[in-house]
Amino acid sequence: MAGRPDDAAEAGHRMRADARRNRARILAAAEEVFAEKGEGASTEEVASRAGVAIGTVFRHFPTKRDLLAAIMKELRARLVGEAAALAARADPATAFFDYFAFLVERAARVRTVLGLLAAEGMGVEPGDQIRALQQAVGELLAAAQRAGAVRPDVGIDEVMAILTAACQGALHGAWDDDLRRRTLAVVFDGLRPRP
Repeated sequence: MAGRPDDAAEAGHRMRADARRNRARILAAAEEVFAEKGEGASTEEVASRAGVAIGTVFRHFPTKRDLLAAIMKELRARLVGEAAALAARADPATAFFDYFAFLVERAARVRTVLGLLAAEGMGVEPGDQIRALQQAVGELLAAAQRAGAVRPDVGIDEVMAILTAACQGALHGAWDDDLRRRTLAVVFDGLRPRP
C-alpha cells in the first residue's frame, strides 16, 4: 500500500530538520575542535565530536575552507544575536558590561577561525560585521547610560577602542580566566560614573 502524499512531505521535512541539526552539531563541534587544536584539527575529529559520519561533514561542507567560512558566519551571527538578546532580556545597567565581557571571552575563538581562514588563503571582509557589532555595542551603551550605569561622557568610539584593545590583549597575552576578570573589573570601573 502506497503512503499518502503528505507522508512523503512529512518524511522530507523530518530529513531537512535532521540535516539542520547535523549541520548545527558539526559547526559547534568544529568551533571547539579548531579552537583547541588550531591548524592541527582534522575533519575526522570534527565528525567524531559531532557524532556524525565523515561523509555527513563533507555533504554539508565539501572543503575545510567551506567549514571555516560557515563557522565564521555562525560566530558573527552569534556575537550580534547575543547583543540583541541581552538588550531584550537583561537589565540595561548590566547588559552592556555582560556583552563587553562576552566579546573579550569569545575573541580567542574568533581569532583562531580567522587565522585558519587566512592560512587557507581566504580573507574575511569584516566591514558589515564590524558595523553591525558597533551598532549593537552602541545600543547597549546608550541603554546603560540612560540607566546611569556608564559615564555620559563615554562615546562609542572610546568603547570600541577599549574593547578592541581588551580583545587583542586577551588574545596575544593568553589571559587566563582570572586575569581576564581582573582586567575587565578595572576597565569597567573606569567606565562607570564617578561618585
